[in-house]
Amino acid sequence: MSSMHYIQKGLLFKKPQTSPNNQQDFIENLLKNLKNSLSHALFYFYPLSGHLVTHKTEDPPSYTIFVDCSNNNPGARFIYATAEATISDILSPVDVPPVVESFFDLNKATNHDGHTMPLLSIQVTELVDGVFIGCSMNHCIGDGTSFWNFFNIWSEIFQSQDYENENKIVLISRQPFHNRWFPEGYGPPTNLPFKHHQEFISKYQSPIFRDRFFHFTQDYIARLKTKANKEFNTTKISSFQALSAHVWRCVTRARQLPNNQKTSCKLAINNRPRMEPPLPNEYFGNAVDVVSVETTVEELLQNNLGWAAMKVNEIVVNHDDKEVRKMLKEWLESPIVYQLGCHFDPHSITVSSSPRFNMYGNEFGMGKAIAVLSGYANKFDGNVSSYQGYEEGSIDLALTLMPDAMKALESDEEFMNAV
Repeated sequence: MSSMHYIQKGLLFKKPQTSPNNQQDFIENLLKNLKNSLSHALFYFYPLSGHLVTHKTEDPPSYTIFVDCSNNNPGARFIYATAEATISDILSPVDVPPVVESFFDLNKATNHDGHTMPLLSIQVTELVDGVFIGCSMNHCIGDGTSFWNFFNIWSEIFQSQDYENENKIVLISRQPFHNRWFPEGYGPPTNLPFKHHQEFISKYQSPIFRDRFFHFTQDYIARLKTKANKEFNTTKISSFQALSAHVWRCVTRARQLPNNQKTSCKLAINNRPRMEPPLPNEYFGNAVDVVSVETTVEELLQNNLGWAAMKVNEIVVNHDDKEVRKMLKEWLESPIVYQLGCHFDPHSITVSSSPRFNMYGNEFGMGKAIAVLSGYANKFDGNVSSYQGYEEGSIDLALTLMPDAMKALESDEEFMNAV
């Protein structure tokens, strides 16, 4: 993940209804309580207070990157900012407005920048009628599961109000698991085949995309699942597999690609429950792979939804303990570093994040969040970020596409009738 961006996700809240005279007191108390509860959370998630260090030797040759968690680190960053924008300014436009990118610190930073930049930065942006809490976390330190586990525990500590006593150790419901897991016979450390970071770090400048959220209700997702299973005469296809296949087909059609063009549906997949024995869900680190199913445009569009969804199902089901260890062994024998401009082609979609993450359960004294948003980070043509929907069982998908493809998708009746 060294050449990828930080994970950037955040929550938008409505300001409580208070008199103008009390607004300043509210913000001051909120900032104080957020900082105090964050300090307690970092007691448990201590790697986020560290920084990256590279250790090199010439005889024998070695190149390793590790996290320095010693006490001489500057720690995590906390920023307070203001914006002359309203909640309506953020949520009313069809596309995600560019101002949202300014709600996150460490914009466009690569994870390798964690050698000199903090591994975690929280930015609290006060809007005219709302508050946005944006979190930028180094992707070398953790994946989406780790990110939301941290966010959930921070919220839990905030709601307990035990953080008010700085000398008290706040008890939490789920301890993060920091023990490192490596395949038998490997690491730590893992020796990387490099001599300098310039060999594997590239700065990615995205073209002008359109970035838009699409909302799918629980009822529609259930009908999509039923349709896919009926078309393939099976009961194995899950709701999310059917939704992913549906988006894959619709986006491919919108792109108007040649029939013989190869296209794939890639999915970020959590390895924790797939291991034998399974890693705990609280394993704090990166335990994620990207699996892919490939076909031609002609085959994908001539066959029905059930056919495509079953292809997605097979690649997910087959990603078991044996496959995880095989992929890890291949990477350890020949490490690669993901490059945004190379490893994600413009003829495919990549589905990341997960609607299973507890996003709307995070509260910081302002009630339930009204939206989950992301920053500039890791967006490319065909990126599909999945989010827990505001209503129970619903799913929000944030699609990043080239303008012409997005315009065509918005004219696709099969797709738009569903959202």
